[in-house]
Amino acid sequence: MGRSIYFCGSIQGGRQDADLYARIIKLLQGYGEVLTEIVGHAGIEKEDMICNAQSIYDQDMEWLNISDVVVAEVTQPSHGVGYEIGRAVAMRKRVLCLYRPFTSKWLSCMIRGAHREDNVTVLDYKEEDLPEIFNDFFANI
Repeated sequence: MGRSIYFCGSIQGGRQDADLYARIIKLLQGYGEVLTEIVGHAGIEKEDMICNAQSIYDQDMEWLNISDVVVAEVTQPSHGVGYEIGRAVAMRKRVLCLYRPFTSKWLSCMIRGAHREDNVTVLDYKEEDLPEIFNDFFANI
């Protein structure tokens, strides 16, 4: 189980889903090492992120480079998550984007449209569907 997983979720775009991210990360840990566990920590302060922007960028790009797959929760719009997905696609990483369509948020056409790429999967989901989604995704890698 030596797989490395890069999980993306909104930090500065809004932390409304931090608890959900933590639950997703816990599920993902059954498939490999989640390099970005911090995304699920509820206590992240935006001010700390801004003060350490360069070191955070450098660390995240290192983790993205060594990751085997990327899983992104894309319901809460985030410039950072979009950037990470774009970089992952350019690196030819396998990417799974998860969107909850029953919220008041709209999914960017740039994310939805990327589903046609051979290495990107974009799925609408409910939280209770995640175990099956992850089983299918990781079985096909």
